[in-house]
Parts: sequence; C-alpha cells; structure tokens
Amino acid sequence: MPTEYDNDLLREGIFHYRVKEYDLARNYIERALETADDLQTRAQANYFLSLLTADPTRKRQYLEETLAIDITHAEARRALAILDGKLNAHEIVDPDRKVGNAAASGAVEVQAERFTCPKCGGRMVYAPDGVSLTCEYCAQSRVLSTKANRGEQDFFIAMANGSSQKAPVNVQTFGCQGCGATFVLAADQISATCAYCGSVHVVVMNEKRQMIEPDSILPMAFDQKQATRILVQWVEELKVLPQEQVQQPRGLYLPAWTFDILGNIPWNGMVYHDKRMEPVSGEKSIQFEDVRILGSKQLADLMLKVLPEYDFKDATGYDARFLAGWMAAVYDLPMAEASLDARSLADERVRAMIHAEMSHVMNLGYNSSALIISAFKLILVPVWVTEIKIHDHKGHVLINGRNGSVHSDITERGPSGWLENMLAGK
Repeated sequence: MPTEYDNDLLREGIFHYRVKEYDLARNYIERALETADDLQTRAQANYFLSLLTADPTRKRQYLEETLAIDITHAEARRALAILDGKLNAHEIVDPDRKVGNAAASGAVEVQAERFTCPKCGGRMVYAPDGVSLTCEYCAQSRVLSTKANRGEQDFFIAMANGSSQKAPVNVQTFGCQGCGATFVLAADQISATCAYCGSVHVVVMNEKRQMIEPDSILPMAFDQKQATRILVQWVEELKVLPQEQVQQPRGLYLPAWTFDILGNIPWNGMVYHDKRMEPVSGEKSIQFEDVRILGSKQLADLMLKVLPEYDFKDATGYDARFLAGWMAAVYDLPMAEASLDARSLADERVRAMIHAEMSHVMNLGYNSSALIISAFKLILVPVWVTEIKIHDHKGHVLINGRNGSVHSDITERGPSGWLENMLAGK
C-alpha cells in the first residue's frame, strides 16, 4: 500500500539541496529512491540525483531514467540536451523576458542570387522535375546538387534557446545583380523578380535573419501549361462560362508547420460489473506524426482542404535555388503559436480516440496535459492559384501543385444551393 514515507524523504532531500547541503540532500534522496512506491517519486528522485553528481556518465543515467518514467519532464529534457551538446546553457532564454520587435532595428540588408542561362543569357527557373534549372528561352538545363532533407528540429531546444520567438523583419532590401537597381522586399516574401530587367532573385537568408529558414520543400510537379489545362478541364466539368477573362494560374509556395506530438494520457471512469458500478483507470499512449498547421493566412480556407493531401515523404531539403522563378510566402504564424494550434488539434484527436476505444466506460475523464511536442519542421508546399467569376460570384481557384486536385471557394460565397441550381439550369 502506498505511503508518504518516500515523499517525505524526497521533500527533505530537496530542501537540503535548495540550501546547498548537498551531502544531506543526496542521502535523503537516495533513500527516497530506494523506498519509492510510485513512478512520480522515482522520476523526481532520479532528476535531483542528476543535479547532485558531476560525473557525466552517472548524470546521464539519472536523466535517462527520469525520462524513461516521465518523457514530459521538461527539466530533465533540458539537462540532457545540454549534456549532449545540443543546447548551450548560456542560450537558454528567460520566458518572462519580452522579445523585442525585430523590425525596430530597421531594414536588414540581404543578398540575392541571379540565375542566368550560360548559353543564351536568358532567365533560368526551377523546373517541375525537382532537380534542375531550365532556361525559358533555349531550354538549356542545369542539374542542381540537392541538399539532404534537413528533417525535423527538436522542439524543446528551439523553445529553450529562443529561436522560436523571433519574427520576420518588416522590411528587407536587396540589390539586383543584373541591373544594379535596389528594391525593398516585403516581409511576407522570400523571392522576387526584378521589375526592371526581369532577373529572378532569391533572398539568401544569412545568420542575422529574424525567421526560421524552411527545413524542406515539396517541388512543383507540373508547369503553368499543365496547371492551365487542369483549370480549363475543371471549368468545363462545371459546365459554366466565366464572366470575365481568367488569368493563367500563378505558381506559389506556401509555408506549413508540422509537429510530432506524443505522451501517455491517464484516464478514469466507471464500468458496470456484477450488478454494481466499479472504478477503472488506465493510460493511453499517444504518438502523432506530422500534425499539420498552416503557416500563412493567405488562402487559409482553401489550404485547409489541400494541406492533408500532400505526401511529405516526397519533400527534399530546402535550397534557395528551388525558388528561382517562383513566388514564396514567409510564414506569418510563428512556430510557438503554431505549436499551440497543433496541441489543440492533437487534444481533439485524443478525445475522439479515447471515447471511441472506451465507449463502454461511463463518466469517462482524462487529462491531455501530458502531451508534449517532440519535433517540428517548416515545409514549403506548392499551389497554383487564380481568380474566377461565375454568375456574379467571384472567388479563388487553387490547384494542388503536386497532384493537380482543384479547390475553390466560389461555392461558399453564394447562397446555399446556388451552384447546384445553376448546374441544373434553374
């Protein structure tokens, strides 16, 4: 039967640790570990013993034992990251410290790369094959050496050293290497075309950047001609005639965050057994990979439909050259805020899973606060977008840049059933 003896020993040991009586603290905490009759006491005892030893090997053993019992133990995760050299203790930020506005220091000077065909001097753009630059004029190709997929980043370390708190600057400047003109690049763009000479430029993110560079990118799978054919086919299937001339779809990369979330969720409730109600409890292990959150407010309603369609296994490591000839938006939802949305989404999934699996349990209760985010990444996903007007209803049409699926908000802007009536000739 559980007692308070082990907890009393642990509290006494922690007290002596706080007042720097380390020998006494070690004696009490070691006895608490020996007599511990619950996992929480064992986890805390191991953690404080890690603080009381200078031997790296023993410290690691204590920390790993702590995390084996409680993977959500934040202090142990931080200490192990420092021990592994993944986190510098001097980089850990004070969570109560207000982060200054990155734009307060003014514009940030950045570099730009120009991609010119070595044969005819024409403009080279990134090809849908995902591996080369192609000249728009003479079709000269240049195969790129691709970077390995950067993979996911440790969420805990990013939060500890403050890299997640930085935001994009409001203004950036770059000089065109083609004609020498200087431009201001909006904060929501990381690529641009020179308005004077037509040179394609990509902002090269330097060490002073105030944003997280993308980890991966899903390259466009087809060009504008194919996107136009897909659009025409979609309109023909609707059997309607747009009221205004429809512009060709424009290629665009939009940012998305993904998060890996895991944890052990305790639950409790009541079941009917032998003609009486009996209490039951347990734990549900949760592991969600690539919980997806939009990083941009642009086309948000449509992107919520498109985002689940992407297969992120096809992503490649981000390279600035991939944006040659393409527009790309920087995220306006910081990683820290996106992680809260991801946790909320994971909580909804947990609720649905537990209720589905424990449908026989009455008065079911559970605590999802034990969910933690273990890793994250920022990925650019491809879309083609244009506007269309049908029967006085104007909206966006969005084409998935990987599989060609078409989505539109036109049907959501008019009265209920207007599209069905229109197609029926009413």
